[in-house]
Amino acid sequence: MARLDGSGDPRLDGSDNQRKDVTLSSRNSERPQVDQFRSHLRELILNHPGVLIHLETPVQLAGGDFSRDFVDGKLAVDDPENLSLAGSAMFAAAAEANVEFEAVGGLVVGAAPFTFAVSQVARKKWFLVRKEPKGRGTNLWIEGTRIYPGMKVMIVDDVVTRGGSIKKACELVEEAGAKVVFATTLVDRGDFAASYFDERRIPYHPILTYKDLNIDPVGGFQHAQAV
Repeated sequence: MARLDGSGDPRLDGSDNQRKDVTLSSRNSERPQVDQFRSHLRELILNHPGVLIHLETPVQLAGGDFSRDFVDGKLAVDDPENLSLAGSAMFAAAAEANVEFEAVGGLVVGAAPFTFAVSQVARKKWFLVRKEPKGRGTNLWIEGTRIYPGMKVMIVDDVVTRGGSIKKACELVEEAGAKVVFATTLVDRGDFAASYFDERRIPYHPILTYKDLNIDPVGGFQHAQAV
């Protein structure tokens, strides 16, 4: 459970140098290992105040399920070093899968910080997918770099439950002509997205899952009982 007094916060316990070393090693290696980052990000989520909250009363998640556990993926990367660490982890996951991509992006607003983090680390172009066209100006669904037919792209997200956001991003960029070659998220709270990407034969490698955080999966038996 997150400690609200700030104890255990990686920004306060002297682990900054460790995180910087891990991030720098990723930049200096052609094929950085994602396991370099996974344990650091797990500790970050478990100890950063307010990121992983255990509640007495179930709350409704974006996918419609109810849970006593809430994960704030954007808060987890509010610090520049943590954001860089997450971006390095996601880039490393793609590298381990031997995936080459030309641009990275996802659905606003959850994917935004991770899009920029991966873009910076991987030195790739970025794009953001709107939930709906803005209704004025160019009226685009996709902002940032222009997607062209056959463009190889990587899709990212902050926290996945049933996968609605990451699926929508994938489908909209494919409609624009891109080829989704890899997808990832900081935390996957269930098994729905994995099934979706497996059916589409798109490599999908979350950095962390509900198992890593010792929380119940979304849509699992205990969630149904909680409701």
